[in-house]
Amino acid sequence: MNAGLRINLIARNNGVGLSADLRLLGDALRAQGHAIEYTNIRGGKFHKYIVPAARRAAYALRRLVRMPRFDLNLMLEHVRDEYAALAHRNAMIPNPEWQWPHEVARFAVLDHVLVKTHHASSIFRTRGCRTTYIGFTSPDRLDLTVPRRREFLHLAGRSELKGTQRLLALWRRHPEWPRLTVVQHAITAKPGPPSANIDHRIGYIDDASLKRLQNELRFHLCPSEAEGYGHYIVEALGVGAAVVTIDAAPMNELVTRERGVLVACRASGQKNLAIVHEFDEDAMTVAVERLIATNDAGLDRLGAAARAWYEENDRGFGMRLKAGITAAMDSDH
Repeated sequence: MNAGLRINLIARNNGVGLSADLRLLGDALRAQGHAIEYTNIRGGKFHKYIVPAARRAAYALRRLVRMPRFDLNLMLEHVRDEYAALAHRNAMIPNPEWQWPHEVARFAVLDHVLVKTHHASSIFRTRGCRTTYIGFTSPDRLDLTVPRRREFLHLAGRSELKGTQRLLALWRRHPEWPRLTVVQHAITAKPGPPSANIDHRIGYIDDASLKRLQNELRFHLCPSEAEGYGHYIVEALGVGAAVVTIDAAPMNELVTRERGVLVACRASGQKNLAIVHEFDEDAMTVAVERLIATNDAGLDRLGAAARAWYEENDRGFGMRLKAGITAAMDSDH
């Protein structure tokens, strides 16, 4: 029953994670024969409050006469109930750390929730939502022509939930460690005192340069405090890097001890519907020094396991997504 659905992807095209999600979803859904349209949610108070209120009023009549334009609304990250009447079915792909608590009352418009992680499934089931696990995938960044260097990379981007400041502080206390390259958006960057073994690149970096860094530096530090999925973690696995993240959900769904390094952590707060964790500094120190001491053959084995998982996960995404769309359309709301 999935063939040829009219699907409306609803999200804010923010130029980072959500934009990547939109591209990947659009490509996967079109490959399955669906017709895709996009509803871009704009920022600002006017578009956050006034426009949705007006649309809810305008769509009240549509609800009464049942004139949907789409078979399925697929909302990314937030519930957009002002668009609910445009489709026969409404589903969401959430990021719990950005799911505002006041949105829970709006879950009633959802027929289904398609989750990227098993951790998210438990969060939304406890709030009365039907869920189907679809996982996700990330762009393939592998470039086998790039020589590898035994140095560290941390892609902080624009997020404030990557453990960046604590990681930088730890690195400054260990001038004997290899160079750590940190790529970070100017909005969130806090450079701190310089260190000879830290290359803090603040601001825009072109995609070709970023891809080279991802392939060139063997060790990727990804101590996310919370994630909806974690594209930078999956991209690191995809290039066969030695990936370090924290031993908390959902990060430890992506990285296991067989294909990466897990660091002990502790709960440090809450971000919307997600628990925030921070890495244990002693455990991170042990992990870094263990990687420094690991020979190339050991790193190659770890990287091969990471790449194998990436390929298997990527191959399975289309089928999981197809099953999720079927479950959403079959939901009896």
